Amino acid sequence: MKNLLTSFCCCKAIGIMSLAALICFSLSSHSWADIYRYEDDEGIIHFTDAPTDKRFKIFMRDLKKDRELRTKLKYASTVNPAEYEQLIKSCSEKYGVSVSLVKAVIHAESGYNPNAVSSKGASGLMQLMPGTAKSLKVADRFNPRDNVEGGVKYLRFLLDTFRGDVSLALAAYNAGLSKVAKYGGIPPFNETRTYVNRVLSYMQSYQSGGI
Repeated sequence: MKNLLTSFCCCKAIGIMSLAALICFSLSSHSWADIYRYEDDEGIIHFTDAPTDKRFKIFMRDLKKDRELRTKLKYASTVNPAEYEQLIKSCSEKYGVSVSLVKAVIHAESGYNPNAVSSKGASGLMQLMPGTAKSLKVADRFNPRDNVEGGVKYLRFLLDTFRGDVSLALAAYNAGLSKVAKYGGIPPFNETRTYVNRVLSYMQSYQSGGI
């Protein structure tokens, strides 16, 4: 399905139901994927499965992939998410970031393992890189309080930078601000797109009490 929808657009006059049927028909012999849309100044609606512009917003979500992302990460037997409940709430309130978003990032980043270390050197619950931790004045990346405080503070900065756009903030959290700026939206990296979808799915589950 690569590039199938990249340049797909239609007139504003086409009904949404008819449009959805058209898209489903077009993808009937391809792997399904999330579909994004935006309406330009001339009333033309553009669709893509590979958004590189921040104007594109989610239109149709891949439900099968969404379910897979919700269950992909399992907690280790020694992990107790409830142990960090108060810490997360405290930092969320301090920086004005939703509890469900913070939990979703921790869930996706480390599975609530405060000692997690990535192959790239990110550490702790919110997987802070050494440089990021230093700029945030995080004394100990393996200390849950220091780590979450720094991670939530960084999320607040990213949300402010992208005017509240959670998807772009998450893309920058994963791939870096420079990559999002370079591509004018979510970078065309499978890792980053998967990460953004995963965190959004976890966030929805936390909001609905499903996790």
